[in-house]
Amino acid sequence: MSEQTQAQAQRRVVVVGAGMAGVQTAVALREQGFTGTVTLIGAEPHQPYDRPPLSKAVLLGKAEGSAFDVDFEALGIGLLLGREVLGVRPDAHELDTEDGPFPYDVLVLATGAEPVRLPGTEGVPGVHLLRTLDDAERLRPVLARQHDVVVVGAGWIGAEFATAAREAGCAVTVVEAADRPLAGALPAEVAEPMTSWYADAGADLRTHARVERVEPGAVVLDDGSRVPAGAVVVGIGARPATAWLAGSGIELGAHREVLADDRLRTSAPDVYAVGDCASFPSRRYGERLLVHHWDNALQGPRTVAADILGETPTVYDPVPYFWSEQFGRFVQYAGHHASADTTLWRGDPSGPAWTVCWLRENRLVALLAVGRPRDLAQGRRLIEAGTEMNPQLLPDPSRPLKAATA
Repeated sequence: MSEQTQAQAQRRVVVVGAGMAGVQTAVALREQGFTGTVTLIGAEPHQPYDRPPLSKAVLLGKAEGSAFDVDFEALGIGLLLGREVLGVRPDAHELDTEDGPFPYDVLVLATGAEPVRLPGTEGVPGVHLLRTLDDAERLRPVLARQHDVVVVGAGWIGAEFATAAREAGCAVTVVEAADRPLAGALPAEVAEPMTSWYADAGADLRTHARVERVEPGAVVLDDGSRVPAGAVVVGIGARPATAWLAGSGIELGAHREVLADDRLRTSAPDVYAVGDCASFPSRRYGERLLVHHWDNALQGPRTVAADILGETPTVYDPVPYFWSEQFGRFVQYAGHHASADTTLWRGDPSGPAWTVCWLRENRLVALLAVGRPRDLAQGRRLIEAGTEMNPQLLPDPSRPLKAATA
């Protein structure tokens, strides 16, 4: 055994967070040949699981759970579940846990994000979040009993929950403080066609509506109106789960996310950050990106594993991607549209299938595809390649996107 191989076998990698980013980091280390100790620490007691099914199959009782199909024992990955990590001391290379100090040689932060709570609702009966398996299991009987449900927030998670609640036969009212659904994610003209989806599905969408308070059986809005509510589901966003890093010296950004570099290293030696809890600098978009989506948690771990192994990883600069299933529609988004100078539509937004393309200097930087998965697949590759597009050909929905280049 060479000295280098022997040294690697003695290294201890500890991953904090047992969601997609944490699990994939542990698996990628083994797949790429790491021979040292790998320990995955998760705050929840459950076997590590995937989150997207929680707002769909698990919620509707079509699946009992969504555990990852990973044989941790066979891969030599140690699981410490139901254990809270309280802090980290990078100088000592130690975590502080409920059970005392836990040493590491390399630490990976993969704690994800936590839902934003609606002020004044802590401890109020019938108020729910939807982030964890326990949340989904608490909500399943609510849907089964076909309660009147009020959803606070018309973002991605709010729309997905409203879809499931309508499918279960609940009366659904969605209250949104902004003037449209997805106000924080999409421009007004792009989100506007989605407003009618709620009514088409039999859900009552109320915009410009702020919650004054939640009472037993009702949500009171700031205009004094009362909305019957057997249950209230809050979906008003998520923020990086990084409060436990206070006092560690690890640098955080404006959204309290861990600031990672283009190889996902943090400001502390031997500490990486991946997934929802971290932002990274994007050369493609010329700004730092904080991406709260499944695909980012899937892609980043490969870069982290390669860097830990001493390989030269490619710079981490993915084309962000996510999808949502809502009101019978499959919605996909790729890229980042903030810097676009042109918006072009493919297809009629009042119809079942259409795409919005965002260009900067005639190069595709982002697109939103509703019921047009081929546009998404081709567009993602065109964004990756930085291909120049032809703005005259692009709006023709009968022409493949890849045939609308300059």
